[in-house]
Amino acid sequence: MTGTLPAPLILVVEDEPALRRDIVEELQEAGYRILAAADGQEAQDLLAGITPDLVLCDITMPKLDGYGLLSTLRGERPDLAETPFVFLTAMSEPRDVIEGKLQGADDYLVKPVDYDLLLATVDARLRQVRRIRGQLDLRMDEMREAIERLPDGGPQRVLDLITLGIVLLDGKGEVVHANRAARDMTEEAGFISIRRAALNAADPLCDKSLRRAICETLKAAADGTEATAGVMLHRPGDGQSISALVCTLTPKGPGAAQQPHVALFLSPRAQAMKVSEPLLIDLFGLTPTEARVAASLTRGARPSDIAGELGVSQTTISFHMRNLFQKTGTNRQTDLVALILAGPMAVETPSARERS
Repeated sequence: MTGTLPAPLILVVEDEPALRRDIVEELQEAGYRILAAADGQEAQDLLAGITPDLVLCDITMPKLDGYGLLSTLRGERPDLAETPFVFLTAMSEPRDVIEGKLQGADDYLVKPVDYDLLLATVDARLRQVRRIRGQLDLRMDEMREAIERLPDGGPQRVLDLITLGIVLLDGKGEVVHANRAARDMTEEAGFISIRRAALNAADPLCDKSLRRAICETLKAAADGTEATAGVMLHRPGDGQSISALVCTLTPKGPGAAQQPHVALFLSPRAQAMKVSEPLLIDLFGLTPTEARVAASLTRGARPSDIAGELGVSQTTISFHMRNLFQKTGTNRQTDLVALILAGPMAVETPSARERS
């Protein structure tokens, strides 16, 4: 691994001392930075002050097992929503794999450990995250440039035509403009609130992550550098989520202090979206059936539901999903859906359709 960026940080959670030591040594020799914990509780304590790039975790452990750690991270650490979580386990029954997948695990490695497979899996997961983040960064750069090119007084009119929620913040972190889609999310959906120019997430843990992301991007804007941070925002009560991406802007000319320094992009809930199937066909080279399957996945439909809708077997749906993964460069359903929904021009909300 080369370059000026630090090597990826991997958290290894394994209760067998000899195996933990061997895994740590293998990963360190491959160039990774490592933190190690003997159980889920110790891992939780470590995670209070770090943000790893990947978690490699045993399932059966004392105090807090792997399932418990995974559930805690997915529920209480929205800032780690994109962090790959790989289970290391002696259990290889399909039901164990399914249980982990249902709880949000990204991959499985079975003991005894094949270290070549371990290193290949870690590398593949980290590359996948970099690819997804790169695609999101590209879209954010395009949106940032579009906002900065708007003439004075134009944002209020033009941004209301965009179905992605957009909130512009000044150098003090105060809201200077929220487009119509963002206002809908505050008034109707209950994910965020805007009161007296203050922006807050409804969920306390999400609000903490949002505060941190805004502070980081404001500092970068003040330093004249670019930065992008992602946060998942959960709605208290029903657990539904939307994604938020915060990026720096470049205020210029007279009155720069009052100009927007940071833009917050809010993705509408999947249930509130209609994906353009023809656009998916053009963007990713999909067949009409593949585009229909992809659009159904973004609405939260399960593969078995889609099979029923199309009148085909689940094996056929699995075949289409493999093609979708290949054509979009993803390899799991959550990343596929995130990639599709990241394109603001690929979706439209009901309110936008009603206004057109």
